[in-house]
Amino acid sequence: MTHYKYRPVLFFALAYLFTWIFWIPAIYLPESIGQILMLLGLIAPAVISTLFILLSGSESLKQDLKNKIIGFYKVNWLNVLLAVCVFAAVVAVSILLSLAFGQSINQFSFTEDFSFTGIGIGGAFLTILLASIIEEVGWKGYCEDSIGNYMNWVWESMLFGALWSFWHFPLIFIQGTYQAGLTVNPLYVVNFFISGIPLGFVITWVYLVSDRSILACMVYHLFVNFMQEKIAMTPETKCVETIVITVAAALIVLANRELFFETKHIGKMPEYKYGDLNVKTNSGL
Repeated sequence: MTHYKYRPVLFFALAYLFTWIFWIPAIYLPESIGQILMLLGLIAPAVISTLFILLSGSESLKQDLKNKIIGFYKVNWLNVLLAVCVFAAVVAVSILLSLAFGQSINQFSFTEDFSFTGIGIGGAFLTILLASIIEEVGWKGYCEDSIGNYMNWVWESMLFGALWSFWHFPLIFIQGTYQAGLTVNPLYVVNFFISGIPLGFVITWVYLVSDRSILACMVYHLFVNFMQEKIAMTPETKCVETIVITVAAALIVLANRELFFETKHIGKMPEYKYGDLNVKTNSGL
């Protein structure tokens, strides 16, 4: 069987180009126009991912995308719930640890507003919902498999987490965004970009255990976005959170060593099925 040749370098080059070509002008334009440009930049990876697949000439790649999006039967809902609980525990532990650094116990509460401005509560929730859906179509539709086709999932998670995190870079210069609010302290900005790497490991775990389901990742991504926005953690506590989630990611990898370190899938995507891998994908932690 001739397997499809993934092109991750070209994908990332185009994803960055057609995201930043909208986001960079948004830095200098009025907020009303900037919001439209940010939305266009947000959907760019999903559009590019879909075009890569539709123009690939590979029927198995096209069928694989359909299965990943509408294959509800593939989702390991217990694992998704476990991943949600792990992240909730990460938040709780981070807040408790932050008390030793003078942070408030009141962080165990919901914020009144979202961190980004100008679109109201309903609009803000719709934004994080759309971001969760659109981003995962782009990153899981083509991107993660395009990297994973050439290496084990430990290296893939590390590389993807770094590239995905840096993709957000122009947002720190756009007023009203969550990232722009971090610029009051360079440490907060650096922490934001570093935190994407351990989170990449967790979401790869969610992805693989549900046999590469995009839906599972959408649900998890939405929960993470909501928690990061609505739990009243301070920026200092989010620095602590990065350390805690790194520990959690390490434990997940150790508990699922065969899943993360196996190499049988290399060169065999998208036909490779994780149901064929003899691993305890329900083992969790």
